[in-house]
Amino acid sequence: MSLPPERADFYLACLQADSARLAEVGRLGLSEPVPSCPGWTVDDVLRHVAMVYLHKLEVLRTGARPETWPPNLDDRETLELYDETRVAIAEALVEAGTERPTWTFSPTDETSAFWYRRMAQETVVHRVDAELAHDVVTPVDRELALDGIDEILTVMLGGPWEEGDTKHPVDATIRITAEGRSWTVRLDATSATVTAGTDGEVDAEVFGDPDDLFLWLWGRHDLNLEQSAGDDDAVQEFRARLAEASL
Repeated sequence: MSLPPERADFYLACLQADSARLAEVGRLGLSEPVPSCPGWTVDDVLRHVAMVYLHKLEVLRTGARPETWPPNLDDRETLELYDETRVAIAEALVEAGTERPTWTFSPTDETSAFWYRRMAQETVVHRVDAELAHDVVTPVDRELALDGIDEILTVMLGGPWEEGDTKHPVDATIRITAEGRSWTVRLDATSATVTAGTDGEVDAEVFGDPDDLFLWLWGRHDLNLEQSAGDDDAVQEFRARLAEASL
């Protein structure tokens, strides 16, 4: 899948800004519990993101998933490890460009372009996690939030999952609408089909600011029921199905 240079630059800028903010918040304290990730502290968030970056460094370097993973880095200091890897992943993406063949979990994009988007989205979600722990949440870039809504619906939920691979076999059609864009999600027991636009009847619609909807879809924000219309139970089942697909 071709990624225009300006889009690659956008993802890279978001990755660098949000990863720097995550480092800044980490320095406020690593021991605080993270309300959006029960059982985790800020230290766990930073170490998790560092390990994600290290994994993608190997993917970009070899073009394949690492055969043995994860490495034992228990002796590394968290902030030092995180700072090292956040710089390294940005440099690796630039070095790889957007057309290098590589492993991804997308059936439609097996190039390094995929990881530009994924690393930007991974980083902003966990930046918010750390901010929630310290009650210092800052807004998500609106364009990144809209893009993140698209990614979680089309790649995570509508991705290549096997039949029966869900504990939430909801049978409903849900529409998500933000800033003039809509995604219509048709769910049954074994599949999720996502189409752009507003064609067809739905059981429920969820609408609102891109930042709010993006964080709700990722389980980092509660949904105000005034932001939805239709079958509230279907909305909650949809959210549970999405949580399962986006672990």
